[in-house]
Amino acid sequence: MDSVHFRDMEKESIMKKVVIAVNNAWSAYNFRLNLAKGLKENGYKVVFIVPYDNKYSLLIKKEFDCFDIDIDAKGVNPISDFKIMISLYKLYKELKPDLVLTFTIKPNIYSSIVSALLGVKSISNITGLGTLFIKQTFITKVAKLLYEVALRFNSRVFFQNSDDKELFISNSLVSEDKCELLPGSGVDLNKFIPKIKNTNDDKFKFLLIARLLKDKGILEFVEAIKIIKSKYENIEFQVLGEVGVANKTAVTKKELQTWIDEGLVTYLGITDFVQDVIANADCVVLPSYREGTPRSLLEACSMEKPIIATNVVGCKEVVDNGINGFLCEVKSAGDLADKMQMMINLSSEERTVMGRAGRKKIVEKFDEKIVINKYLESIKEILA
Repeated sequence: MDSVHFRDMEKESIMKKVVIAVNNAWSAYNFRLNLAKGLKENGYKVVFIVPYDNKYSLLIKKEFDCFDIDIDAKGVNPISDFKIMISLYKLYKELKPDLVLTFTIKPNIYSSIVSALLGVKSISNITGLGTLFIKQTFITKVAKLLYEVALRFNSRVFFQNSDDKELFISNSLVSEDKCELLPGSGVDLNKFIPKIKNTNDDKFKFLLIARLLKDKGILEFVEAIKIIKSKYENIEFQVLGEVGVANKTAVTKKELQTWIDEGLVTYLGITDFVQDVIANADCVVLPSYREGTPRSLLEACSMEKPIIATNVVGCKEVVDNGINGFLCEVKSAGDLADKMQMMINLSSEERTVMGRAGRKKIVEKFDEKIVINKYLESIKEILA
């Protein structure tokens, strides 16, 4: 064996190994890849564990080791969930990681428990509470109980807004001394930059970017569109995001097609180049019922687009009302329509000022480097 190869093997053997466990390969590639790169640049060996995807798993594998695991993100079958734990146990026992980073509910819960069984340190990231915590059900109570068990094993728990953090602490789901706030997942300021619109028409374009769930306020958006269309012409309402996802509040393909046929929305499907879609919008809208810290709003602001969002947890942290956009009442199509009319009636110069205020806020508070540095600091401290 040549000496150079031996030195490389020796170097890798002493590198701290960090596993990133996510419930979706698309999310891992689009939202966690830069974190992984930051860890790699700082001397860590990074391994991904995600459900197999014939596109995004392969893209991840171009730069990092990536292992497949079956995770039904929205399923509530205890047998399936137990199988997740068995699979994680086998993987972690083989990989022998020094630390595991998890995102979203099932990896946060089951990976944290498995890590504890194997004596592996872990950090969970509560990216948002979603449907499970919006509607209080028996499953919500079970999830809270599981969180209470799992999070006691974490070395650190990151939250993306103070409301979620206080909710977990007040419900005794996590010890306050483990908790820290992050500015969402951060924004890549070099990717999401201001661009000039490149369209052949003069339509004013509202854009909603989200998985098509009722909890994202899609029904209120459609009702607001009807109000706007009764008063204005030459306005386009675009929707970008996955339809028919595995979620109880998911919009069906049939519902979406009805809105398309009625001329209410232009459906743009899904894309890996969301920045190109945002560039051609005039305003980005998110009438969600609750968020962690919504990337669509952060990315829109980073590209100097004014925004409209509901005055709820997660959204209100991004919108400075009247400065970089407008806040509207949750579940109120009428108030959403009022704010959309206000946006239409602003001069282009006023919207430009809003957009610049949004970019300034992102640069100061939501730069992705802030998130990566916080992880690096925490990992160094935990593994010291």
